[in-house]
Amino acid sequence: MSNQVSDTGLQLRSTVKADGTLELSLVDIPTPQPQADEVVVRVEASPLNPSDLGLLLAGADPTTARNTGTADRPVLTAKIPPDVLRAFAARFDQSLPVGNEGAGVVVAAGSSAAAQALIGRTVSIAGGAMYSQYRSVSISQCLPLPPGTTPADGASWYVNPMTSLGMVETMRREGHSALVHTAAASNLGQMLQKICVKDGIGLVNIVRKPEQAQVLRAIGATHVCDSSAPTFMADLTEAVAATSATIAFDAIGGGALASQILTAMEIAASRKASGYSRYGSTVNKQVYIYGALDRSPTVLHRAYGMTWGIGGWLLTPFLQKVGGDTVQRLRERVASELKTTFASHYAKHISLRDALKLDVILEYAKQATGSKFLITPHVD
Repeated sequence: MSNQVSDTGLQLRSTVKADGTLELSLVDIPTPQPQADEVVVRVEASPLNPSDLGLLLAGADPTTARNTGTADRPVLTAKIPPDVLRAFAARFDQSLPVGNEGAGVVVAAGSSAAAQALIGRTVSIAGGAMYSQYRSVSISQCLPLPPGTTPADGASWYVNPMTSLGMVETMRREGHSALVHTAAASNLGQMLQKICVKDGIGLVNIVRKPEQAQVLRAIGATHVCDSSAPTFMADLTEAVAATSATIAFDAIGGGALASQILTAMEIAASRKASGYSRYGSTVNKQVYIYGALDRSPTVLHRAYGMTWGIGGWLLTPFLQKVGGDTVQRLRERVASELKTTFASHYAKHISLRDALKLDVILEYAKQATGSKFLITPHVD
C-alpha cells in the first residue's frame, strides 16, 4: 500500500439500540489492501443528504441529544420515539457506517491496469460508508473527475444529479411530457430546473417560501408555486395547465400535497375534455413520493377521477431497472456538467468530529433548504 495511506482511519458510525437509544461515534477502521480491481481513496468531501440523515439519526429526537466520550473520540446519544423505533428493529445493536457518496484522491490501487491508472486522480464515489477518512472501493464505483475539479465539486455527484436525471428519464419512459417537483429550491430541485431548461421540458416547481421562488426564477424557472400562498391551488392549476404536466415527484411525502397535485392535474385535463365523464378524465396522472420531509400520513382527497396513481420512487431500484447503458449515459452527463447543471452549494463545511457536536446536529437535522452541509473527513 502507498505510504500516503494510514494503516487506520476514522469512520462515523450509527447504532440503534433496542432500548431506543441512538449512539453516534467515531471509530478507527483498518484500511484494507486493495484487490486487483480496487482503489483506496483518501476521502476529502462527503455531503449530508436527507437519505444520509435517515440512516445517521434514525428518527431520533435531536433535542434529546447528549455528548459523552472525549473531545478526540466524541460519542453522542439521543432518544428515538417509541412509535419510530419499531421501524428500526432490523438494525438493533448494529454499528453501521454512514454516507452514500463523496469524493477524494486515489492514493493506492490494486494490480490491474485500470486500477493503477487511477492513482493520483480525483474521483467521485457512490459506495456507502463515505463518512470515513479512507475508503476502499471497486473501480466500477468510481467516476474519474475532469482536470481542475476539486473533491468538493464532485462530492455530490451521485444522489442529487442522478436522481434529477432519473426523474426526467422516468417521465420520458412513462409517456409524460412535463413534470411537477416539490421542495424545488433544494440543491436537487435547482439541478432539475437546469436540466429542464437545457432539455426544453416543462417544469412546475413547488416551494414553501417566497424567497425560494426567487432562487428558482433566477436560474430560469417559469412556473413556481408557493404552497404557503392563499392562491396556491389556483396558481398550481394554471401552471399544470400551461405545461401539461401529468407526473410529479414529491419530496414532502406527508399531508395533502400529493392530493393537491393530482387535483390540479385533473382540473387541467378536464378543461380539454370533449364532454362530461363521471369517472373523470382519461389522462393518466402520476405522483411519485421519493422523500419524507413531512413524516405525517399522506392524505388523499379523491377529487381526480379514476385514472391516477401514487407510489414510491427511489434512485437505486430505478438504476437497476434501466440497465447499465442508461446508467453510463447518465453518469457521463453528470461528469460533463458537474460545474454547471450539477453544481452543488454548501452552507457549511464540517469535520467528522463536528458532525457529533450538539449545536451542529440541531442545525443539519432541520434539513432546511439552502443549508446543505459538507463533511470534510481530513479537516479538523
